Amino acid sequence: MRRALYIHIPFCLRRCTYCDFNTYVGLLPLRAAYVEALEREAVLWAERSPELQVATLYFGGGTPSLLSPDSVARLVNVARVRFALPADAEVTLEANPGTVAEQQLRALRQAGVNRLSLGVQSSHREELALLGRIHSWAEAVSAVAAARRAGFANLSLDLIFGLPGQSLSRWMETMERVLELEPEHLSLYALKLEPDTPLARRVAAGELPAPDPDLAADMYARAGELLQDAGFWQYEISNWARGRAPAPEIWAVPPAGQSEQISAWVAQHNLIYWRNTSWLGWGAGAYSWFQGRRWSNPAHPRAYIAAVKSGELQRVAEECIPSALEMGETLMMGLRLAEGVTTHRFRARFGLELSTQYGDALSHFVKLGLLSWDAERLRLTRAGRLLGNQVFAAFLP
Repeated sequence: MRRALYIHIPFCLRRCTYCDFNTYVGLLPLRAAYVEALEREAVLWAERSPELQVATLYFGGGTPSLLSPDSVARLVNVARVRFALPADAEVTLEANPGTVAEQQLRALRQAGVNRLSLGVQSSHREELALLGRIHSWAEAVSAVAAARRAGFANLSLDLIFGLPGQSLSRWMETMERVLELEPEHLSLYALKLEPDTPLARRVAAGELPAPDPDLAADMYARAGELLQDAGFWQYEISNWARGRAPAPEIWAVPPAGQSEQISAWVAQHNLIYWRNTSWLGWGAGAYSWFQGRRWSNPAHPRAYIAAVKSGELQRVAEECIPSALEMGETLMMGLRLAEGVTTHRFRARFGLELSTQYGDALSHFVKLGLLSWDAERLRLTRAGRLLGNQVFAAFLP
């Protein structure tokens, strides 16, 4: 079985006000040593598990576009040589629109990156400033144009909604402007105020209004309608790919005749996560799930570099994943997808029936109208997508 490979690039020029990811400002001089450590981690993995093969590669962060194209090429090559990453595999790199130029993008394309994920977030200057983003809308538009000229045929754009003080009309303006850029994929995320972030502190202090969950739900619904009309298929709670699902239900499994057309733009790397199969994580703070265990690497880049130099794959917060937790997480992740969880896939993986393991909970949520369940497939309903966390919690031990 091929795994997903995630490489974490923790460097940023400025930390966004809502961000609680493992990112660092002021450490750009560490980039060369960090890339060497990533290559060394790959060797350690290959020595311990020479049979490993990977299906997809994802550079996340942080701001991966702060790496040189040569560094990216070295890491892609390691994945190809040591872990048999296929020549046509999806290779995604996250980028800040304010950190890319056409020549750099051409070099990244030559390095093997074939999918670019741009953190656009908003088309409005005030909202970008509120989020602490370093780019402007004009730079986002320029980045998309440069990516097209550089040969990128698969572009994904990230957006955030439900901001303090954000109106429905301004959100829809952003949606309409983004659609004019003709991306192949869109990710829409509701703002979550993480503890101890600057944005959360401002809201707690009364400097900014708290996000309105009812308004955010309206934003989500209106965006979904707009994207359906624009020819996008919602294949996951927060993700849309270009290609129509059967009308009028936008949350639908595509028929066989459309599946290949749609899957061309679905994030193949993330599908591996959502189907809850194992993955490898390289870099500072990156998580791996392998052979029934889950762990992270040391969080700080200097600690990570030192650990890898010592010749050890140091595991932080390691845990064994018991079968009950794996089953619950498989449902939690799988229900995020339009395809849901199929009874035959669950049976083949765990040797149990969904009805035997979760019958009472399933019946409860079906009666509430949050789940649909037939003989072959368990899925969230349209209402269930808005209350997904309540459903997911019922399946976790």
